Amino acid sequence: MKKILLLGSGELGKEFAIAAKRAGQYVIACDSYDNAPAMQVADESEVIDMLDGTALDAVVEFHAPDLIVPEIEAIRTERLLDYEQRGIQVAPSARAVNFTMNRRAIRDLAALDLGLRTAKYFYAKSYDEFKTAADVIGFPCVVKPLMSSSGHGQSYVHNDEELAEAYRNAMEGARGDVKEVIIEEFIDFESEFTLLTVTQKNGPTLFCPPIGHVQKGGDYRESWQPFALPEEALRQAEHIAGEVTRALTGYGIWGVEFFLTKQGEVIFSELSPRPHDTGMVTLAHTTNFNEFELHFRAVMGLPIPAVHLEHAGCSAVILSPVESGKPLSYHLTDACGEDRTRLRIFGKPVAHVGRRMGVALCYGDIGTDMDALRRKARHVAETVLGTDPYMKK
Repeated sequence: MKKILLLGSGELGKEFAIAAKRAGQYVIACDSYDNAPAMQVADESEVIDMLDGTALDAVVEFHAPDLIVPEIEAIRTERLLDYEQRGIQVAPSARAVNFTMNRRAIRDLAALDLGLRTAKYFYAKSYDEFKTAADVIGFPCVVKPLMSSSGHGQSYVHNDEELAEAYRNAMEGARGDVKEVIIEEFIDFESEFTLLTVTQKNGPTLFCPPIGHVQKGGDYRESWQPFALPEEALRQAEHIAGEVTRALTGYGIWGVEFFLTKQGEVIFSELSPRPHDTGMVTLAHTTNFNEFELHFRAVMGLPIPAVHLEHAGCSAVILSPVESGKPLSYHLTDACGEDRTRLRIFGKPVAHVGRRMGVALCYGDIGTDMDALRRKARHVAETVLGTDPYMKK
């Protein structure tokens, strides 16, 4: 049995903790607030500010974990390098977490070191730098904090009049103490997709069937698997994902995001060194292992013979309609009356308007009408709290 310290205890961490507990491991869940989702299924929990290096050191010293699994960006990531040097395993690696928690590092690695096609981009620490970069990039463009998650602080800017608000939102939406923004070219894409990539300690890199997804306001609203992708485009995506994960080192699951242009070009977008929110569709029994089981096996060094597509599946988010300091009341009857349907209610103790509180999952036979399955998943999601998965947050 290994002692696993989970840094971040949201819905993704909860499903990882369940996978670990089913395999007999010991889990300590950490987050900045009490009764976070993963804490509800863990052996122990800690409430700390993970950007406080001293507090993080104290938790690591007290619990002496064998393995540290980061789930969020707001971590004093340089401490992970120290822990790794002391012999504590960090998943997928301390190098990977340090690179990918900061958009500057991962974007420069992809574009400059590996020579991969990305959107054109600039960084800015002041409004004057930001305005100059916007003049070069042109409109429309995309503005993001250098460090953030779940679309916080992200804006699509269409003209000069929207620049000031976008800059302010990016600075206010930043996680951690890095106050810098990235402004990038808007890619006129046909679609976006995620390629869940599994690097193994003693086995080949595996690729899950691609996942299509739609984002609004910088946050995912629905995803589906498999995503219909031309063979050549899939080959390009697998090559890029393999190159980036190899450079970052380590073993675990990675959510590698891409744009697919109208001309069929595959463009690298972002990467997460952990289970991906769009990958929650794998909870719909789409593959022989869901993404959390894959991550658990990989970080533990357990073999994964292969990943097989077993069903077509869709996910749609369940969003809160209200602000509430108490658990919400979920309407489950209609959703449970649907065949080949599953729900995951995350158990978040506090609700905000538009906060993701759960996910609806629908699946069918391979080759099923994916548009119909997506409509079904969105409908099911609406019945739970009465909110449209595409509601404005």
